Amino acid sequence: MSELKLINMEDVEATEVEWLWYPYIPYGKITIIQGDPGEGKTTVVLHLAAMLSKGEALPCDETQREPINIIYQTAEDGLSDTIKPRLLDGGADCTQIKVIDEEEKSLTLLDERLEQAIVETGARMVILDPIQAYLGDGVNMNAANEIRDVMKRVGAMAQRHGCAIILVGHMNKGGGKSSYRGLGSIDFQAVARSVLVVGRMKDNPEMRVVAQCKSSLAPEGKSISFELNRETGFRFVGECDVSVDELLTGEVRANKTKLAEALLLEVLENGEVLQADIMQKARVKEISKRVMDEVKKKLGVKSRKRQGKWYWSLPENQPCNRAGVQPTAMLQTSLEEGADE
Repeated sequence: MSELKLINMEDVEATEVEWLWYPYIPYGKITIIQGDPGEGKTTVVLHLAAMLSKGEALPCDETQREPINIIYQTAEDGLSDTIKPRLLDGGADCTQIKVIDEEEKSLTLLDERLEQAIVETGARMVILDPIQAYLGDGVNMNAANEIRDVMKRVGAMAQRHGCAIILVGHMNKGGGKSSYRGLGSIDFQAVARSVLVVGRMKDNPEMRVVAQCKSSLAPEGKSISFELNRETGFRFVGECDVSVDELLTGEVRANKTKLAEALLLEVLENGEVLQADIMQKARVKEISKRVMDEVKKKLGVKSRKRQGKWYWSLPENQPCNRAGVQPTAMLQTSLEEGADE
């Protein structure tokens, strides 16, 4: 019989969560980054690693940081012909990134070499890509009791060393909520403190999105878009109004910008209009202020203050949109396209 040990909460010292990337990746915890094959999850992870290796600011986060040591393990891509070129494309300081040699023996999540490497390198981030390749023989990824035990032990290791553990995973083909699209037991997501999903915009395949579907330690972060272009390569774009379930179900309405453009052309067709009235119409159509401001700039809409109130008007050389479609017709077309929003 095991000896009973009790912890008195009076003796537990309260601490604050430390963040690698607020609110997406906490230090000392497990984060899962998942998505369908080919959606760009490995690419975005490698670019994050490249930025962190140099101490650069991460997307939508102005935190000042020092370069960190990183351990990156992959079971799917070659180090020399895939991983190294991608890191170089991201401008990584490769002296900050280490790989545990698996030539003689494959690594697992519970392999003592993993913790040894964290200690020896002082790594603040460990990436294992993909999750299922590092479970080890005999571990059933669909068995809750087995996965819960493995994840709990990995989480304890992350906490001991203040290291962010990033598990990259594929998603299954099923529908439904994002929490149930990850491969294997739901206990992967249950133990992780943050879960991010990577997917592509259905009507613009070059534009991808990182959306947070779980955040146990902070309010969920805004979705962040990035572009993956054959000619220009990778670049982060910024925050976007796309939910994780919209991303996965194909119900993403990337035409918010089109709707905003059509709305401005319509309401400003006959002259200047009170800004407050325009923004009220935008709220009815669920168009965010950020999108409206972007489209305002794109169209060259002018703003003027009169008697303490702001008014917007179109520039003289833009009575209609660039394609020559009259504003009213354009608005009707856009509203029909986004009628189910």
